[in-house]
Amino acid sequence: MNELLTEVLGLQKVWQAKNTKEMQRRGVLVRTEIRDWLREHAEPLAAAMEIPLDDLGVEGKDGAGQRAEVAWTRVYSKSRTPSATDGWYIVYLFSGDGERVYLSLNQGTTEWNAGELKPREPAALKKRIAWARPLIKQVVAERPDLLTQILLAARTKLGRGYEPGNVVAIEYQRDAIPNPDVLSDDLLFMARLLGLLYKAAGDVTYVPGDLPVEVREATQSAAATANRRSARKGGQGFLLTAAERRAIENRSVQLATQHFEAQGWTVKDVGASKPYDLHLTRADEKLHVEVKGTTSDGSQIILTRAEVEWQRKFAPDNALVIVHSIELNRTVEPVIATRGVLHCTSPWTIEEETLTVISYIHRTGL
Repeated sequence: MNELLTEVLGLQKVWQAKNTKEMQRRGVLVRTEIRDWLREHAEPLAAAMEIPLDDLGVEGKDGAGQRAEVAWTRVYSKSRTPSATDGWYIVYLFSGDGERVYLSLNQGTTEWNAGELKPREPAALKKRIAWARPLIKQVVAERPDLLTQILLAARTKLGRGYEPGNVVAIEYQRDAIPNPDVLSDDLLFMARLLGLLYKAAGDVTYVPGDLPVEVREATQSAAATANRRSARKGGQGFLLTAAERRAIENRSVQLATQHFEAQGWTVKDVGASKPYDLHLTRADEKLHVEVKGTTSDGSQIILTRAEVEWQRKFAPDNALVIVHSIELNRTVEPVIATRGVLHCTSPWTIEEETLTVISYIHRTGL
């Protein structure tokens, strides 16, 4: 394995976007030979990650069409991280200048948003890292050589894009790559860290920095309706069940009702028959309230076209209530939604620049 890593780094020094003879050899190394070495460690890797053996995935990529400046080979859970744009994994990242390779506990640094693959916001990546590092702090303390920053020395934006996704990493200098036994030990150590993150992510409804589950659902649904192949790619698969959506909705309406009743409003739940959720009256005043509940931080919500149009008509006698950070207790049947932080905006003016279109209806004229 040390010889394979060294050979890839040598080829990095002659990187070209064209599929030259050298780049073809690099592709064989990251997509086949390094992958095969990692697969030889499948059983201990799966044990370290605490996942079933058949859930362990290994893949390498060096670019589709043009050759990527930073080639990589990753180890991951097929069910939790089906795509390199999602979730957490450990990955060998080869620097653009061929001087070093990192074994990095990393994450998807791009995401499907509004039907397009886009770079994740740096702030979102930082939130995810801030969530992850305390979870592995105790084990990380065993290795003072771990790095929290990596430098890929890449000329391309795509190549540099992996840097902000790093949680912790082990660096191997080209002239000092250790023997296969040390590489195996390092690999299993990093797999142990990855397993801790998988377990923690499975215990929560929302990881800070992620797209809200409602946004992922709407985006995937829109893509599927439009028969987009990308709809089959993205998402971790951990979407909400109908029971969970009802629990979140009921919890948000409950907290919103309590909030307004405490201010002297008479509250009527009209969500089943009106294009808004709560109708409020107080003396001669009235208010039309849209309520949105989410397990996320509330930074993004889904609105239908009808909701937007009606709230613009109701303004200024309208309000938006967001109940964010709701928690789901899935250990009971039916599922229970608890907690939640309420934020109210009234009057609610919907500015066009705050809206993102995720699909269109196109009249074809046929």
